[in-house]
Amino acid sequence: MKWINAFRSLGHEVTTLAGDGDADVVMSELAIRSPNAPDLDKVTDALRDADLVVVENMISLPLNVGARDVLYRALDRRPALFHHHDLAWQRPEWINEPPPLDQPLWRHVTINNLSRQELLARGLDATTFYNAFELDPPHGRRNETRRQLRLTNERLLLLPTRAIPRKNVAGAIRLAEELDAVLWLLGPAEDGYGPELDGLLRASRVEVRRGLTEGFEIHDAYAASDLVVMPSTWEGFGNPVLESVTHHRPLAVFPYPVLEEIRAFGFRFFDLSDVDGINAFLNQPDVTLLEHNDSLARHYFNVADLPERLAPLLETWDIK
Repeated sequence: MKWINAFRSLGHEVTTLAGDGDADVVMSELAIRSPNAPDLDKVTDALRDADLVVVENMISLPLNVGARDVLYRALDRRPALFHHHDLAWQRPEWINEPPPLDQPLWRHVTINNLSRQELLARGLDATTFYNAFELDPPHGRRNETRRQLRLTNERLLLLPTRAIPRKNVAGAIRLAEELDAVLWLLGPAEDGYGPELDGLLRASRVEVRRGLTEGFEIHDAYAASDLVVMPSTWEGFGNPVLESVTHHRPLAVFPYPVLEEIRAFGFRFFDLSDVDGINAFLNQPDVTLLEHNDSLARHYFNVADLPERLAPLLETWDIK
C-alpha cells in the first residue's frame, strides 16, 4: 500500500492485481500455493494498459511457480519492477534455487543490502530501498488494552509476529522469564509450528497472551507494551524493529543479519541477552533513547520521502 500511495502521489494511475484480498483485479491462481497456474491470456489482458508493472515478491520465493512462470511470459520485453522482500536461497528448503530471471527492461529492488549483494553475486544488479514507515502512527489505547488483557502493574513484552521456527519464540519466552513479565504473542502459529509452540508454552513459567482481540489494533498493542521483543534469527527487514521506534517503545532484539544494517544508522536497541540493561531501563525509562531513535527514523525511514526516492527509478524507463 505504501508503494501504491507513493506512485499515486507522483501522478500515476495504479491498478492492483492479486490472488486474494482487496485488489482491483483478483485472480485466485495468483495466490500463494495455488494448485493451478493462471491463464497467460488473462494475465496479459489484466496488465495490458500498464506502463509499468510492479511485482511484489512473487518471483522472489517459489511459493507459486506456475504463476511466477506465467508472469515472466506476460512481462516479456515490458517494463517491470521486481520488489524482493525475500530471496529463495535465504530459506534452507530452497537454498539451491536459481536467481530470478532478468531482461533489459526489468529492474530489481531489494529491501536490504545483503540481498542486493547476493543478487549481484549471481549476476543481477539491484537497488536497495529500505522499508518506509508512518512516523506519526495513531496513539494506541494503553489502559483499555491492558484491562482487556487482565493486566494491572505487570510488565508486558510484545512479540508482534507470527509463530514459526525462525521467529525464535523460545528466546522471547526466556526473556519474559528473566524479566518476570507477561508475554503477548500477536500472530498465529504457521507452517506446522503449532505443536512445538504449544509445548514451549506449556513448559514456560510465564503468562502468555495470544492474538489481538477484535476491536483492538496493532497501535493498541504497542501502546500497552513496556518492551517490544524481536528474537528472530532471520528477517528480510523486520518491520517491528522500526514500528517499535515509531511507537516510542524500547526494543530487545537478537542480532539477525539484516539488523546490523539497521543498527548502522545509529539506532539504540537492547540485545536480547542484556537483561540487566533492559531491567534498568524498564525501572527508569530513558526518554532520550526513544527520542534519539525517533529522530533517526524520521531522517532515514519516513514514508513521506518514498515518492522522492522512487522518482529517479521511474526515470530509467522515462516514465514521468
